[in-house]
Amino acid sequence: MSYHRFVVIGDSCAEGLDDPYPGEDHYRGWADFVAARLAEDEPGFRYANLAVRGRRLDQIVPEQVPAAARLAPDLIALFGGGNDVMSRGWDARTVARRVDAAVRACTEISPAVVTFTLSDISHRMPLGSRMRPRIVALNDAIREAAVSYGAQLIDLWPDQAVTDSRYFGADRLHLSAHGHRRLAAYVLARLGVDHDPAWLEPLPGVAAGHGWRGDVQWLLREVLPVAVTRSRNRLIGRQPGDGFLPKRPDLLPITLDEAWAPGNA
Repeated sequence: MSYHRFVVIGDSCAEGLDDPYPGEDHYRGWADFVAARLAEDEPGFRYANLAVRGRRLDQIVPEQVPAAARLAPDLIALFGGGNDVMSRGWDARTVARRVDAAVRACTEISPAVVTFTLSDISHRMPLGSRMRPRIVALNDAIREAAVSYGAQLIDLWPDQAVTDSRYFGADRLHLSAHGHRRLAAYVLARLGVDHDPAWLEPLPGVAAGHGWRGDVQWLLREVLPVAVTRSRNRLIGRQPGDGFLPKRPDLLPITLDEAWAPGNA
């Protein structure tokens, strides 16, 4: 099956953090790789990315789904839930309802829907095991909603690449360029579209370990600034993602030049 109008909604993982275009100040990511590959098979292909970093599922549905519906996609991808997991006042039943509403809304506006579980952050983050039960609960809700509404599921939980730090950016949360290409390969395979097999091959060599010094540096460099920003935002009533705009709000053709080509590193 070929696709003509591909729309992506979600949070920073859908936007493409942490995979900046070489020499540019905006992000590429798995969705751009997928779009570039789909465009090779369909001259009239168009792609929009409405994702906004920091957004929870209860924000994605009212803010992004109506905009996506106006674009009349025949393929929509939803990547969200990570910010729900990290939010204060976590409640598994509330988040499960958000997941159900989000997946249902996507299937109501597009004949083909792709959604994703989250990987296990406990392998690469100190104290990440504390978040593990929340991610398990979120993933269970995503799997159930995918079955209920007929969405295509990309299940990242069992992916062994989660133990290799080279697939993730400096914050150990968002995917690196290697990780985004790997995820793009999973999406294309799920859609029945061939892709560069190198995207799923193990990286050569062995990833360097972090050690306790690396963990301390990570906490100071990545975690502490985020914690300070979140605390300040709560004081002033600012929501994560406020002030950011989608990187690609309109359905536009893909230019298959060197920057967009799927094989570009």
